[in-house]
Amino acid sequence: MKKLSILLLTFNLLVCNFSKADEGMWLPLLLKSLNEADMQSKGLKLTAEDIYSVNKSSLKDAVVHFGGGCTGEIISDKGLLLTNHHCGYGQIQAHSTVANDLLTNGFWAMNQSEELPNPGLTVTFIVRMEDVTSKVLASVSDGMSDGERDKKISEAITAITKEATAGSKFGAFIRPFYYGNEYYMFLTETFRDIRLVGAPPSSIGKFGGDTDNWMWPRHTGDFSMFRIYANKNNEPADYSKENVPYKPKYVIPVSLKGAEQNDFTMVYGFPGRTTEYLSSFAVDMIMNESDPAKVKIRETRLRILDENMKANDNVRIQYSAKYASLANYWKKWAGEINGLKKLDAINKKKAFEKEFLQKVSADNSAKEKYGNLFSDFEKNYTQFRMLNKQRDYYSEAMLGIEAVNYALTFNETVDAIAGGKKASDLAKNIDKLKADLPAFFKDFDAATDERICAAMLKMISEDLDKSQQADIFEEISKKYKGDFSKYAKEVYSKTMFTSKEKMTQVLNDLDKSYKKIVKDPIYKLMRSGYLKYFNDVRSKYNDTDSRIMTLNRTYMKAMRELVTSKKYYPDANSTLRVAYGKVSGYNPKDGVFYNYYTTLNGLMEKENPLVDEFIVSPKLKELYQKKDYGQYADKNGELRVAFCASNHTTGGNSGSPVFNGEGHLIGTNFDRNWEGTMSDIMYNPDQVRNIVLDVRYTLFVIDKYAGAGYLLNEMKIVK
Repeated sequence: MKKLSILLLTFNLLVCNFSKADEGMWLPLLLKSLNEADMQSKGLKLTAEDIYSVNKSSLKDAVVHFGGGCTGEIISDKGLLLTNHHCGYGQIQAHSTVANDLLTNGFWAMNQSEELPNPGLTVTFIVRMEDVTSKVLASVSDGMSDGERDKKISEAITAITKEATAGSKFGAFIRPFYYGNEYYMFLTETFRDIRLVGAPPSSIGKFGGDTDNWMWPRHTGDFSMFRIYANKNNEPADYSKENVPYKPKYVIPVSLKGAEQNDFTMVYGFPGRTTEYLSSFAVDMIMNESDPAKVKIRETRLRILDENMKANDNVRIQYSAKYASLANYWKKWAGEINGLKKLDAINKKKAFEKEFLQKVSADNSAKEKYGNLFSDFEKNYTQFRMLNKQRDYYSEAMLGIEAVNYALTFNETVDAIAGGKKASDLAKNIDKLKADLPAFFKDFDAATDERICAAMLKMISEDLDKSQQADIFEEISKKYKGDFSKYAKEVYSKTMFTSKEKMTQVLNDLDKSYKKIVKDPIYKLMRSGYLKYFNDVRSKYNDTDSRIMTLNRTYMKAMRELVTSKKYYPDANSTLRVAYGKVSGYNPKDGVFYNYYTTLNGLMEKENPLVDEFIVSPKLKELYQKKDYGQYADKNGELRVAFCASNHTTGGNSGSPVFNGEGHLIGTNFDRNWEGTMSDIMYNPDQVRNIVLDVRYTLFVIDKYAGAGYLLNEMKIVK
């Protein structure tokens, strides 16, 4: 008994070490029971009901899922929405031409009639959340196979969401939590008429570019503004000139008070994906194999894009959004590798697992259920590592060739016609291919893609064993002596997949022209890579991944069952979450300390007229020289640009509102520090910081720089 007590004490101390302050992405629905007291002890003045409520308007009613991948917040009673510049980047690019370059020059609508529509852009509100675990798992039993279990769950989810939305204007979705041990339903309302109101020039909204991305200190004015429109009944509607600005249930007050060291902060948004409860085997694979491979592949693609974008303005505009998207996770993965190594993540995971297994061994019932857990993990990851590498090279390298990726979109339709179906029977498929064609060719440059093709194929040939390579590589070796540049040059000179006109003609007569597609060299390249992946990798990968997911579900259940001293927040899965922490600087490395805020002074120190990323516009420089900061300066007369805090965030939190203890907006979340990017896998309180655009800098740019101060009249500004 004494030995068991010592074991429990040691284990609980280890668990506490894994549950540091400020860690977690919490479900708003459960704040009352899990977090309210802790949050209030750290400076929150609100109640859990003020943050999330179905009985009255609350903060949740002003937080939206923007475009499916970011977050936005409502800051006026006329549907004015604030998010990041990089979240609105695709829309800003879509409205840009060489002659009217909104990316470079910025854009401001000086009245509502000048606001620009954005077809396809949506924002989604969460109406309410509901724990539906018992309903979803009602027909699931322990003896079921994974396939049977998934089928029963899928049937239940369909029935539950159908019942929840019957006769209403709302949508609904259900997501698994804790690896499928729990399920929650989210009732939603999605608006489809979203118009661009304003965006600063790239010299502000993207200042520092890829050099500063994922970095602190930061001086990027990363914001853009949109407006939600609704029909006359304040309901979602397709774009129409008759639509009117949406009247929200809740409007976030905007604070000029700023944020100081150790102040309470809260982030409310839609974090994308985290995997905090992985085994040491998974972390080892990610840190030592998967992340390094993806970094290497993207580094090569980015180098080629950078060279071609600098050489041609049309290519620069075509590939600006693509480059930013590629670079974002390239740098994130590189930081994740370093952060995990610095944290000694694998050994920390192994230490936790060792103590966990000792606890399992001390309980006969637990031993029977969980005794083989880690030997099963080890066995499955031995196979999974090889499959995962092949998958990474297929998705990042082979499909990183845009023409190949585009050809893949024709695969299903061409196969169907070759199998005897008529084009008239595939009208929906063909209509989609026709609809997607203009967008693809608008932002495609064949010369750039040819270079990427040669580089990607060369990398695959060098990094994968011959047995893991598609058949096309043997042909290239024999016919072109392994000269991938020569192969790519010939392929791109003959393919129709680089010509908008030829592809339009093909789509208008697929019954006959599908044979031309089958013989096309790009299509042949795509098919060779696709068949290798489809026949040799995909099913094995999915089967192994399914077994690992089952083990993860069991492991998660075991932790929650046996380790009751810890509060378990669910991994992020693009659902609405709350994170909270404090404003704080940090020590990135020995002998270095970073302050918690940056100023316009620091931005000017970074100025470099010879480097696009660090050019400062004359207007901003003039305002700086005159110290014309108005009411947006801090108590020392400085204009703050950004601050950092210890909130646990990830991708998807871009654009999230950052609140002070009173529930007032003090900034917009836009990044994490490079040293803390491993927080998707393991949180390190000493290193993890979210990076926030100080709302006072946002208001300064709107008012003093852009001359769009009329927008401030819509806001409730707290001084």
